[in-house]
Amino acid sequence: MKPTIFGETLLDLRRERGVNQSTLAQAIGVSKGIISLWENGLREPTLSNLLALADYFEITLDELVGREN
Repeated sequence: MKPTIFGETLLDLRRERGVNQSTLAQAIGVSKGIISLWENGLREPTLSNLLALADYFEITLDELVGREN
C-alpha cells in the first residue's frame, strides 16, 4: 500500500527532529509497530493519537494531516 500524506508527513517530522520510531511510540503511548503502520499507510491513527502526535511535534492537526486552506 502507498504511504498517505499523513504517513509521509509523520516520517518527515520524525526525520527532521531526529526521533526514531521507538522514542516516538513511547512518548505517545503506542507500539513501534503502530508508528510503522501509520507511516506506511497501512493503518490510521485515532483522534486521540493524532492529538498526541500534534502535541509532541508542536504542530496543528491540519499540518499533521497535510490539510491546506
